Amino acid sequence: MNLVEVACGMVHGVELVDVVEPLLPRHGLHRYTVASLNEAIATLLGRGFAPRFLLEATVSRPQLKKGHLWLTLTDGEATVPGVIWASQLRKLSFVPEDGDGVTVVGKLNFWTARAALSVQILDVRPSLTAVMRRFEAVRARLAPEGLFDPDRKRPLPPWPSRIALLTSVPSSALADMLRTVRERWPLTALLVVPVPVQGAVEARLCEVIERLAHQVDRLGVEALVLARGGGSREDLALFDSEALARTLAAFPAPVVCGLGHEDDTTIADLVSDYRAATPTAALVALLPDQLAERGAVLQMRSHLRQVLAWRLQSLRRQLQLQQARLEPLHPRKRLLLERQRLGHHRQLLQALSPRHVLERGFALLRNSKGTVVRSIHQVRSRDTVTLQLMDGKLDLLVQGLDPTPAADP
Repeated sequence: MNLVEVACGMVHGVELVDVVEPLLPRHGLHRYTVASLNEAIATLLGRGFAPRFLLEATVSRPQLKKGHLWLTLTDGEATVPGVIWASQLRKLSFVPEDGDGVTVVGKLNFWTARAALSVQILDVRPSLTAVMRRFEAVRARLAPEGLFDPDRKRPLPPWPSRIALLTSVPSSALADMLRTVRERWPLTALLVVPVPVQGAVEARLCEVIERLAHQVDRLGVEALVLARGGGSREDLALFDSEALARTLAAFPAPVVCGLGHEDDTTIADLVSDYRAATPTAALVALLPDQLAERGAVLQMRSHLRQVLAWRLQSLRRQLQLQQARLEPLHPRKRLLLERQRLGHHRQLLQALSPRHVLERGFALLRNSKGTVVRSIHQVRSRDTVTLQLMDGKLDLLVQGLDPTPAADP
């Protein structure tokens, strides 16, 4: 029964003409079929919304059907269905799970056949809440294993000859790090390994690090730097990976992480041997400052000169003392002393020499045998004796003996 028939008929015995008649078109209203009404709604929605928009929501009840991911987006007060088509799902770096907070890039889909509305999701990223929830979950699993303990942190090499630098290429972070190397310590060789640093690239990043780990000794790599510049905390979600954390912990050389900004802390930062605030700060921590090292060398050289001067002065004093001790033992000195001693003895002998006595007027008497006559009892009368004077000898004949009487006691 159409509207006109109802207006002219009876319903429950009541004539409806007076009731319905004011609703009949006087000047003409738009007339729709269901299909045309739905098409009009679709056109109205298309005009009222931008082709793309951002939507903050929480994912509820995600279900994979025929390769498409169907889910519900909610903010706690309202809900709207959403879908990620299979072709788009394969391109996403992040696939949401139930309860994840997300930021969606989407557009409205309205199916006119059944007046069904949904959000077609073109891209989706985890919200900060979801990222931090995953961060806490991974930290809770790894902490009991001791991967974050300070005792397992390895010291950084003081003057590394070669380091491996894992980051995106090209990037402003890489340019800053290369400049830092040139300014601080250009003697260090860099092995730059291009890696993806955002999105669902966990397996690729772990594979690169594991391959590098097997070649550390051959390449002479003394430290590994994992760096990514800038971005939001959500962009750093890759570095909260449990698999990546275990790969970094097993790396045979010290690991330095410089990820994001100073306030950003990831699981990779916690498991690394040194966590730097930024990529540039990672190289500042790892490389010595050539200006400071030059100053230290100059100061050390000055100190060594002072020590050497003091040592030489001490040795000079010791040498002088040794010279003072050896001076009396010098052959020339000994010879001089011997000469002086011999001279003294010569003078003494000269003073005691019979010749000296003879020069004083004394004479030396010898018997015929040449023996010095000291007593009258050594000669007899008529003996021949020789009298030695200062300037010659006299041969004498003893005429008589006149002994001197002994003195009274």
